[in-house]
Amino acid sequence: MIDLTDYECGGKSPKHYKRDLERLQARLERIHVAHIEHDAHAVIMVEGWDAAGKGGMIERMTAGWDQRHFEVYPIGAPTAEEKRHDYLWRFRIHLPPPREITVFDRSWYGRVLVERVEGFASEAEWQRAYDEINAFEAEIQAMGITLVKLFVHITQDEQDKRLAKRLDNPWKRWKTGAEDYRNRAKRDEYCAAMHDMFAQTDTENAPWFVVAGNDKKSARIAALTHVADTLEAAVDMNPPPRDPAVVALAQAAFGYEPKD
Repeated sequence: MIDLTDYECGGKSPKHYKRDLERLQARLERIHVAHIEHDAHAVIMVEGWDAAGKGGMIERMTAGWDQRHFEVYPIGAPTAEEKRHDYLWRFRIHLPPPREITVFDRSWYGRVLVERVEGFASEAEWQRAYDEINAFEAEIQAMGITLVKLFVHITQDEQDKRLAKRLDNPWKRWKTGAEDYRNRAKRDEYCAAMHDMFAQTDTENAPWFVVAGNDKKSARIAALTHVADTLEAAVDMNPPPRDPAVVALAQAAFGYEPKD
């Protein structure tokens, strides 16, 4: 059973953060290439509190990836078009084909979090959603897509510090608004909804990985390590051999000779 209070101490900033991050990014780059080469695909879903550092985590995770083979979808309120379909439709249409990775910045769990707490979904709708979500995630995996579910947790004190910094920085004020404070005022209700969410959807085949997010640097290392471990285990990491036809072309063009 996941209890968010177990993730409130956070971790200390890694002593060699820059080195560790660069090594992880190089590893993630190779993993991404392996997905491209071996027709693999994956979904990485990042949930968490406002100002928890989800965007910075995603930015560093994807820094070395080929732009042609991944997409990041930030999830906000559904559009008029999306409202004409069931709530999972806007996620289903962005599931990645082979050779691609999709990152969702927030996710289908909005139905049992913000929509539940703010009354945008009826109790019958959000209660039914647990089974619908589990079925959707099973569908994703049945397609051969690797699924990673991250939740970034921060304390109220840490969230307040980050919201204050956003207000103080003129180039970050756009990242905060009245909605942050509406959600903040209902933290207990959100915590209850989150614990119900974990209890209902932390399954053996689609487990949650909770990140202690009070220290951004240790949170990034923890999250990226988990993503790398999960994706690496699901793809063939052997690089492909040289294509003899391409080698012949290189030899004819500029006298190429293999070095290994």
